[in-house]
Amino acid sequence: MEVCRHLESHFQRRAQVSVSQVLDLKALLRSVLHQILEVHAADSANNPIQPPADIDGMDTENLHQNIKTILKEKRYLIVIDDVWTQSAWNAIRSRLPENECGSRIIVTTRIDTVAKACSSAKDEYIHHIEPLDEKNSKKLFMSRAFGSMDASCPMNLEVPMGKVLKKCGGLPLAIISIASLLASYTSPESNHMWEKVLNSLGSQIDNHPTLEGMRKIITLSYDHLPHHLKSCMMYLSIFPEDYLIVKNMLLRRWISEGFVAEKRGLTLIEVAEGYFNELVSRSMIDRAAHRSTWIDGREEMCRVHDMMLEVMVSKSLEANFVSLIGGPCEGMSYDRVRRLSIHGAAEASKKMAAGHGRRNDTKGMNVQHVRSLSVFELDGHTLLNQLGEFTLLRVLDLEDCKGLGEKHMGYICRMYLLRFLNLKGTDICVLPSKIRQLEHLQTLDVRSTCLERLPKTVTELDKLETLLYSNKHGYWEAPKGLGKMKALRKLNNLTVRSNNIGVIEEIGELEQLQELDVSVIAHIPQDDQDKLDNSLSRLYSLRYLNLQILENTLWARNFLHNLKSTPPRLLRYLRLVGTLEGSTGVLGVPTLTNWVGKLTNLVEFAIGWAYLHGDTLFDVLSELPNLKTLDLESNFYADTKIVARTTHKFPVLTELRLTRNPGVPEVYQFEKGSMQALETLVLSFGRHNQRIVGIEHLTNLKEVQFTDEKDNKALENALKELKEENVRRKGNGASQFTIKVRYE
Repeated sequence: MEVCRHLESHFQRRAQVSVSQVLDLKALLRSVLHQILEVHAADSANNPIQPPADIDGMDTENLHQNIKTILKEKRYLIVIDDVWTQSAWNAIRSRLPENECGSRIIVTTRIDTVAKACSSAKDEYIHHIEPLDEKNSKKLFMSRAFGSMDASCPMNLEVPMGKVLKKCGGLPLAIISIASLLASYTSPESNHMWEKVLNSLGSQIDNHPTLEGMRKIITLSYDHLPHHLKSCMMYLSIFPEDYLIVKNMLLRRWISEGFVAEKRGLTLIEVAEGYFNELVSRSMIDRAAHRSTWIDGREEMCRVHDMMLEVMVSKSLEANFVSLIGGPCEGMSYDRVRRLSIHGAAEASKKMAAGHGRRNDTKGMNVQHVRSLSVFELDGHTLLNQLGEFTLLRVLDLEDCKGLGEKHMGYICRMYLLRFLNLKGTDICVLPSKIRQLEHLQTLDVRSTCLERLPKTVTELDKLETLLYSNKHGYWEAPKGLGKMKALRKLNNLTVRSNNIGVIEEIGELEQLQELDVSVIAHIPQDDQDKLDNSLSRLYSLRYLNLQILENTLWARNFLHNLKSTPPRLLRYLRLVGTLEGSTGVLGVPTLTNWVGKLTNLVEFAIGWAYLHGDTLFDVLSELPNLKTLDLESNFYADTKIVARTTHKFPVLTELRLTRNPGVPEVYQFEKGSMQALETLVLSFGRHNQRIVGIEHLTNLKEVQFTDEKDNKALENALKELKEENVRRKGNGASQFTIKVRYE
């Protein structure tokens, strides 16, 4: 990272792009141009470039000319990640401008011949990533197979472990794959299993410890999966390369496909979670950074390594498990289709599949047996005209597909067996009342659509577990009868107004609900306040609550300390907006104590528009034993100084976010001994004279992040003090922290 920062500081324009196996030059150049403009906007606020109109609609030549014009007299650094062929590199290089300003292009690739082509055949320009040595190979193996680098290996497994490490040739992916496989057989009597696995590796790793060797190891890892996980793993071949998959949606797709078996004492989603975790532990799936908004909930992301995906596609096609159209599978044809995935077919649909006389699209294809349809690129495809032929679908994913109209919705409402329906990002304007016919539906996602409302008949979907909705207005009012939807586990964007107060009681009837986002934007009489209080206390399964009281009345400002009942004790994520005022509640009892102080399972807490005073906030939160993330949003505080005192230990708090606060509080102070576990501090000063006092007392701090405007005096002073603190820590031999700044 230090090298990257050093390099970036010497270049005026920077961009990083990734290349898929099938080069999309237009998309790549579009990404480069967007990043160049973003960097220029951040670095040259006083001398902005007028961005060209309709970048996304430009052809390759126009993109090339715009990049050339902007970089003509600029020194630039561009990183091209994961180039697969010489022809791809030649196409990319011909579109990047040459100048005499000392610009650099860094290319990563897995193939030596491509590396030589990229470096003009000069070997000194090529950096080879060396395999791990014996010592580090063993450490990596031990950490994955036995859970710790310092663990002891049973004596009778020492010899086979040495043979495994020799076969892996220091390749981290090979070591991780095999160690993860053997982690289930670490008892002393497992020697025969280790020998069996070792013998099945073959001699290819000895002679060719390269891409093909890794591919065969991945195949071996797949072959050793339990049967129920093989289907789940092959299912990932539905998704395009480099696609970020929403974990929860993946689990629900597995359930809808029938891959998840019932287990006594567990729900299907809990069983599916176990499947997912096992695949992650075997390094078959990679976790990605979570994507989180308080409206849509926490969305943990995952992806499949390119090599892993290649193997899964081969396995799926071989078993006729998944049929792919477009992308890398151009020219394929299929006799019997069970799961169909469209990866783009504007060009592919014009070509005949060799040996079968069929077009590489769904026209003429027998789709009556298709159980799953996923569309990732519809441009140029005739699929929507055939939607009425898909009568047996369990899973339908049309996210971001345009051109979906009333006729198509009529087809969808006749898909009686449908369990998973994703229409997110489509331009549908009406959801027909006939949606009630989808009586097996478990997941409905209609976020970012043109829907004004949901039909009343949606409450008749008594098997629905996930209901996600949003439009340009943001919120929706649940129709009467919400309480009948007993299976609901996730509900977002719900609004309570004066004309639908009855929904307050119905919320409490959803005993399976785990995630709830609700906004109250009306004055509620005392009787209904008690009903809301009671409803929240009855949600025993609730893990995630985003509660916004947007009515600016005395009741709204004192809502939380009026709660008399016990809160949902299993809550892990809680956000409260517009719910508090003052330092104490009824009879002098601290506002937060009655309710939030009882949430011993709370992991993340956010609060905004609360106007708190004194130590109330930290007094209560510092006692929570599992609180890891604290997000203090706009207007959470009314005093000019907020102090984390010595008594505010916050035993496991690792991240504190203090953003979007317009000048109040002015001082963030940390006393000695406070927040001892804090690792990440995120701040935003804007144009306000805010400052930090006592940063030296955060002894476990690893990173400070700022998001601010340039030429901000408060930011400059803070950065100076932080750098001085790092110098002091270095002199004392203490751990330093990194400082990151993103200018807006």
